Amino acid sequence: MTPAPTAAPTSTAPAANPFAVAFAALRARAPALRAADVAARRQRLRRLEAWLLAHRADVQQVLYQDFKKPAAEVDLTELWPTLTELRHTRRHLRRWLARRRVGTPLALLGTRSWVQLEPKGVVLIIAPWNYPFYLALDPLVSALAAGNAVVIKPAEQTPATSALLRRLAEALFQPDEVLVVEGGQAEATALLALPWDHIFFTGSPAVGKVVMRAAAEHLSGLTLELGGKSPAIVDDTANLRDTAEKLVWGKFLNAGQTCVAPDYVLVQASVRDALVQALRAAIQQLYNADRQGIAQSPALARIVNARHFARLAGLLADAQARGATVALGGRADASQLYLEPTILTDVPAGATVLEEEIFGPLLPVLPFNTLPDAVAYVNARPKPLAQYVFSTSSANQRYLLAAVAAGGAAVNETIIQLAHPDLPFGGVGNSGLGKAHGYAGLLAFSNEKAVLQQRVGFTGIKPFYPPYTPRVRRLLDLLLRYL
Repeated sequence: MTPAPTAAPTSTAPAANPFAVAFAALRARAPALRAADVAARRQRLRRLEAWLLAHRADVQQVLYQDFKKPAAEVDLTELWPTLTELRHTRRHLRRWLARRRVGTPLALLGTRSWVQLEPKGVVLIIAPWNYPFYLALDPLVSALAAGNAVVIKPAEQTPATSALLRRLAEALFQPDEVLVVEGGQAEATALLALPWDHIFFTGSPAVGKVVMRAAAEHLSGLTLELGGKSPAIVDDTANLRDTAEKLVWGKFLNAGQTCVAPDYVLVQASVRDALVQALRAAIQQLYNADRQGIAQSPALARIVNARHFARLAGLLADAQARGATVALGGRADASQLYLEPTILTDVPAGATVLEEEIFGPLLPVLPFNTLPDAVAYVNARPKPLAQYVFSTSSANQRYLLAAVAAGGAAVNETIIQLAHPDLPFGGVGNSGLGKAHGYAGLLAFSNEKAVLQQRVGFTGIKPFYPPYTPRVRRLLDLLLRYL
């Protein structure tokens, strides 16, 4: 979902784990949290909601400190989706946790059965740097609702936000309920060496593989929210002005550092030039309305650090060296970690910007002739986290949704599918494992215990007990044929 941390954790356990005592305390507290009823779990969520509303200015401040994220963007992309998840979960929790009755097959006549949810126990949430507040708290909401003890490991690239998350945990929870561990590779490595009941990781596919290997050591449950090159496909029926505005907003939000941002645009060749012109106009409209220059826009965040800036500058230089055209943008200021929203055309195959997840404000625009051509291009690559379809043709929409494999999709929109609490969010293949948000998030941190209850002194299976006489075999013939 994001580029790898500065130093990827490994799965090798140190001789004496510095978190062993804290982990033991969490495990000892887990049975009490498991026994907490719906009212108690809802109260924990209410306390969290009240803290968020009371500390709105603090959240805005630390995210500006970490990468100059505009306050309005913090409200829209960090606080609002967190509060939405909180309120939605609290509202539906009683129904979600209720026993779910299932039917009884004729062969098991006399029994009744249901599914009941139970917390997995002690869980680890490893959050990324690109949305360091929301992507730590969103899974926390699900983990608390499910009744787990939780450790959060925030990203070391956003230290101000990490410190605020620690303050939040200390203000609202005991350390054997929710613990925030700050730090980098050493802390992540030590945490991954512990026998978690579930690990929820958001980050890059490369680091996701490290986490998966660590989880395998203890057969821990695992959710991987990763990323990939999410395509936007624009056909010749699309409303180009509306499409351009949505692409520009979705791509350059958070300076392009968004897991579900459109990574590249495939546009029908007959409307490519018109779309590029509409993209230019939309960038000016959103980021240069006062004509003071895009670099002066208060609506643009910055790249998180010098290493990621250098990586993005390298992608741009490589594309230009191979013959790509900068249709708009391209200006950079390393001292300010500023990279202008940039549209690239005529990008040749083999350019690194077409091979790696960009995760920054560079948008390649590639032409295609027929819809099957666009589908073939996308499907020849690892399955993306998101797919965007821009078309006014219902037939084209259906075709593209059916023909392209992706974790999720939006039609004539970008990004906001992530904010829908009833839509399970997650990837497929290289872009992720498992789902999050709403009921899907609750299930990620829960065990679905299957229960069958029989009447005392009775079972419909007794006629099939040994010895396996000819009568039993005749009954088995009937069972296989009819039941």
